Amino acid sequence: VAIVVLIFVAVVITLVTWLHFWRRSKKRAAKSLQPNATGSDDIHSIDSLLLDLSTLQVATDDFAEDKRLGEGGFGVVYKGDLPGGQEIAVKRLSKTSRQGIEELKTELLLVAKLNHKNLVRLVGVCLEKREKILVYEYMPNRSLDTFLFDTEKVKELDWSKRFKIISGIICGLQYLHEDSQLKIVHRDLKARNILLDSDYNPKISDFGLAKIFGGDQSKIVTHRIAGTYGYMSPEYAMRGQYPTKSDVFSIGVLILEIITGRRNYNTEQDDLINVTWEHWTREKAIELIDKSLSNCCPIDQFLKFMHIGLLCVQQKPADRPSMSAVNFMLSSNEVHLPPLTRPAFFLHEIETNSEPNIAGNAKQASSNEVTITELVPR
Repeated sequence: VAIVVLIFVAVVITLVTWLHFWRRSKKRAAKSLQPNATGSDDIHSIDSLLLDLSTLQVATDDFAEDKRLGEGGFGVVYKGDLPGGQEIAVKRLSKTSRQGIEELKTELLLVAKLNHKNLVRLVGVCLEKREKILVYEYMPNRSLDTFLFDTEKVKELDWSKRFKIISGIICGLQYLHEDSQLKIVHRDLKARNILLDSDYNPKISDFGLAKIFGGDQSKIVTHRIAGTYGYMSPEYAMRGQYPTKSDVFSIGVLILEIITGRRNYNTEQDDLINVTWEHWTREKAIELIDKSLSNCCPIDQFLKFMHIGLLCVQQKPADRPSMSAVNFMLSSNEVHLPPLTRPAFFLHEIETNSEPNIAGNAKQASSNEVTITELVPR
């Protein structure tokens, strides 16, 4: 009996030890494959999105010029119609695009995992014959900048539409920062990346610059600046830090653009942040109301939105509100807005303090510079 018991115990110990080391080896193998490894669920998600190249060629009349919607840093976007009648936007990445197949898969997984009414929806993908094509839902009203900075089309954006657009963008960004399974920093929020459906509901697009991270976001640093000059926060442009408060800065600029109808910066005028702050301190903020709004803009709401916009572009990231706080400020009529301090005068700071060892020349950063998105669970 003693011998049998000893043999039994020895066998159990051997099995437990073998199982322990087997699990550790599996974890090490899985970790060594990151970020290129893809789980079975993720592979299934990608497979379910695959579309044939022939289908997209028919949908776009073989990528005809008259189907062309626009061109970005990665390639050309076309209007298409699937056999069932669904309208789509086909993003055909250029052959010279630096975005590799693994980066593309990462972007696909990112977009596929997100589900919010204010985020553009991925319809499918094509990876045939060296083609790398992303297919999104079609937005009839294109992007916000086509309305906001056009002297005629801007008249279609009355105050109620602008209110809806700002609120929708805030909700979408709050989802990315706080409510989704993955914490996401977009890093390239601007009017061109806000798409509008037929009812002018906004949808945040272009997650090619998104960065997913875990841990202390204040210590995340990149040595490759990516984004659009004029929307980047100073700490990101100068030091490569991109916490969620960097997106908040971009939202602040966007809010000021939407309510004033002015670009943040052009060669004919000072930057919008500086202009807004000067008018605010002189109590002449109402002079910045977009002329196309005529008499339909409630002064109290305009000033409230301007206050929130200036809060979002404060010099110190810690002084900028979170997206949930911004959402609460927008939805409440009785909330007391925090006092304002001097905002970050972005253009002046970049010109005098840019650091070549990080960004080379910060003024040259644009939406064409893209880094790899990293999938890291929260």
